Amino acid sequence: MKKFRRAAELTLLVIFFSSIQSFPQYSSFDYNGYAKYLFSSTKFPDINDRLYDHLLHLRLNTKYYATQNLTAAMELRFRTFYGESAYKIPNYRELIQTERDFVELDFFLWETKYSIGYLEIDRLYLDFVQKDFEFTVGRQRISWGTCWVWNPTDLFNPLEVLDFDYEERPATDAIRVQYYTGPVTKIEVSYKPANDPYNQILAGLFSLNKWNYDFNFIGGMKYKRWLAGFSWAGDIYGAGFRGELLVSQKPDSAETVDFQTPLQTIAFDNKTMASFALSGDYTFPNSFYIHTEFLYNNIGVTKNTLLYQPAAGSLGLLTAARWSIYQEFSYDITPLLRGSIFGIYNPNDKSYVIVPSLSYSVITNLDLYLISFFFEGDPLTEYGDYGTTYYVRLKYSF
Repeated sequence: MKKFRRAAELTLLVIFFSSIQSFPQYSSFDYNGYAKYLFSSTKFPDINDRLYDHLLHLRLNTKYYATQNLTAAMELRFRTFYGESAYKIPNYRELIQTERDFVELDFFLWETKYSIGYLEIDRLYLDFVQKDFEFTVGRQRISWGTCWVWNPTDLFNPLEVLDFDYEERPATDAIRVQYYTGPVTKIEVSYKPANDPYNQILAGLFSLNKWNYDFNFIGGMKYKRWLAGFSWAGDIYGAGFRGELLVSQKPDSAETVDFQTPLQTIAFDNKTMASFALSGDYTFPNSFYIHTEFLYNNIGVTKNTLLYQPAAGSLGLLTAARWSIYQEFSYDITPLLRGSIFGIYNPNDKSYVIVPSLSYSVITNLDLYLISFFFEGDPLTEYGDYGTTYYVRLKYSF
């Protein structure tokens, strides 16, 4: 079965490149990318030793403009993991691998006691435009959210703010059709297939602009449950103002069987699930930046949050917490040096993470980035079991 799947994946690549060859050339091949080195030092609670790790990350983004209407894109990343986490953290291989519901296009090039080489194609799609219609098929990013930390309405590719080293964000295997009814309005329908019908997603979005605000109305099916959403993005006196609301059908209690946690159920006190995010930000003339965001889940828990995280993920929730608060401050210390600090706080279990960082432009296309994660909280709280981690990253772009 595994050999058959690999054969199917290679066949998909052949079809992808063959399809673009069948059209007369319009433009040229375009590419960009980067090379990064990331050093990390991690200390988990109740463990005496620190884990020291190294990551070499190479990325290549390519596009081929076959005609005025057709574009083919393929983006891949190669990562080499070397250090103590590879052999001290159980199932480390599974932790770094990207799970796919439909087609796998990743390869472990080598695995040793201390090192793993992992190659992944995380974008592979054809995009066809004809007048007001746009049709995209393949591995692509479908971003429907308007908030910058939590996106309840981003059904296909929700953000993970703590995953700072993946700027491109995850993509999904999907078919996407967009019809532009005007300069600032469109209707979109997207479908994500999957081997398991439970993991399929079919949803539509209607987007319009009114009173200098973008409004989005969403409806569809995910995890075999209906859902409806609404989001907006605009400003108030120069300050960004965004929000998202998602309401979905109450899950069947039988779904909790697969959560594999000591606490097998979430208190489903309501007929529907509802998640709401509210976001605001402002940049002062001196470059000082402030950003505040809130997230509310009506079925979120108020204690033992860590135990419920697998259940929350299975339900499509961004977190198992009832309430989450995000606060960020940033400032340009010099034209080349920027400092930032943000924190996420769970007001119910009192756990939090604080993330200070410095970014410095060393020379053209070469950046130095220092960032740390300080997790605090009691055991089994949302952030209480992750300790502290320090990162140093060098990035060269081309």
